[in-house]
Amino acid sequence: MSDQTTLSTPATTATGPLPLTGQVWLNGRLIPMEDASVSVLDHGLLYGDGCFEGIRVYNDRIFKLQSHLNRMHQSAELLQLEPPQTLDEIKAAVRETVEVNQLENGYVRLIYTRGIGTLGLNPFTCGTPQTIIIAATISLYPDSLYDEGMPIVVATRPRVPIACLDPRIKSLNYLNNIMAKVEAIKAGVHEALLLNVDGEVAECTGDNIFIVKDGSITTPHTHAGILHGVTRQYVIDEVAPAVGLRVTERRVELNEVLEADEVFLTGTAAEIIGVSHVDQTPLSGGQVGPVTKALAEAFHQRVRQDAPED
Repeated sequence: MSDQTTLSTPATTATGPLPLTGQVWLNGRLIPMEDASVSVLDHGLLYGDGCFEGIRVYNDRIFKLQSHLNRMHQSAELLQLEPPQTLDEIKAAVRETVEVNQLENGYVRLIYTRGIGTLGLNPFTCGTPQTIIIAATISLYPDSLYDEGMPIVVATRPRVPIACLDPRIKSLNYLNNIMAKVEAIKAGVHEALLLNVDGEVAECTGDNIFIVKDGSITTPHTHAGILHGVTRQYVIDEVAPAVGLRVTERRVELNEVLEADEVFLTGTAAEIIGVSHVDQTPLSGGQVGPVTKALAEAFHQRVRQDAPED
């Protein structure tokens, strides 16, 4: 697909991408984004030691806030990282950050870092963990791909095994995903599909994957080593049933993806986007299929009219 696809790039200045603006919530204070910084000795920077959540805002409502905060605190607990704020305090801080930035529709990034420590690995030398909340707009993929479908490639590198890194942790160390993303970009597309070490379908670099075959929807089980996506679960529990469909979670082989009637991806930033090609294999005639269109329409109708916070 590299000869057919042109990647979009963010707006830039002579020195790089245009910076985001607004107020950032940093350790209990709202400060201008340009003044928000962390120490060079923070273990979040030095070692990717921390966790994060991406959260959507629709029509002044924060989508699935409680679900995201529950997952965030699960990640922190699994990392043995104790944030200085309670869950209720973080919930209030997220709402405050969204309000002060007048974010009617957009994206929130909540981050915990281990905090300032030494140049050694020992996380228990670090001081108080840092909490960062950024509220801004986001556009993960060009609008045209939602209409035309997005080509993806299969990454050559596998997903990190569960035994090596618990996928329930949405950690700051995204190097496995980033290296697969590099493969995608070098192939001229936006996304890559990762298999696990057993050759089973896992997930894409930033999205969960679903396949449609003969009117049935299937998605890899979490046993494949995937992040338990909030949007993924919303599609399973709410969106698919709304259009009269049911999703099966099970182990998925690559040939099932290549032979599917349709493939679509889900994610907080991506929402629902159809896949037009996997490597050189076209799906749905190289366009977005009818089931994907119906799900995307139902998703947008539900979240725009009544974005649930729990």
